[in-house]
Amino acid sequence: MYNKKIPIDTTCGFRIAIEVMGGKWKPYIIYELLDDSKRPSELQRLIPGASERVLAQQLKELTEYGVVEKKVIDSVAKHTEYSLTDLGRSLIPIIEQLRDWGNDFRPQLEKILDGKMA
Repeated sequence: MYNKKIPIDTTCGFRIAIEVMGGKWKPYIIYELLDDSKRPSELQRLIPGASERVLAQQLKELTEYGVVEKKVIDSVAKHTEYSLTDLGRSLIPIIEQLRDWGNDFRPQLEKILDGKMA
């Protein structure tokens, strides 16, 4: 794992959670892995705004923290799949609450955005 210049403050649960789940694409990755394991190319299609490099880096971090499991499938065409671990599945209620909050906030955001467009 990348050695950060500023060490992680392990005395604060919020900072730990942000360290593990923070990042532009990590919540999306966790959300897309809710129901089934996915290949990196599938995740790339499902999260089109994320570059391949950034997606790989964030998958690596999630794997190092034990949130996601990487499985190399050695069949005719060798490939990799990612799935949530038990620890990753424990984040599902949080991810679903974020989604629900976003859905509830949508009308207000649309009004805000409409006001800026006028």
